[in-house]
Amino acid sequence: MKPDSPLLKILACPLDKGPLILDETRSALYNPRLRRHYPIVDGIPQLLPSSGVAVAEGP
Repeated sequence: MKPDSPLLKILACPLDKGPLILDETRSALYNPRLRRHYPIVDGIPQLLPSSGVAVAEGP
C-alpha cells in the first residue's frame, strides 16, 4: 500500500471508526487515538478488532 493510495481515505479503525495512518516501516495501519497497529499482509489490511496490536508509542 502506498501513502497516496485513495484506499487510505476510506479505511477506518474497526474499534473507534476513526481514520488510520500508514506506517510503512512496520507495514501496518496505525490508530494514534487508541495506539494500535493493524498489520498489512500481502497488501491486504487486516482490520479485524482481534488483529490489532497495542503499542506503547506511535510510528
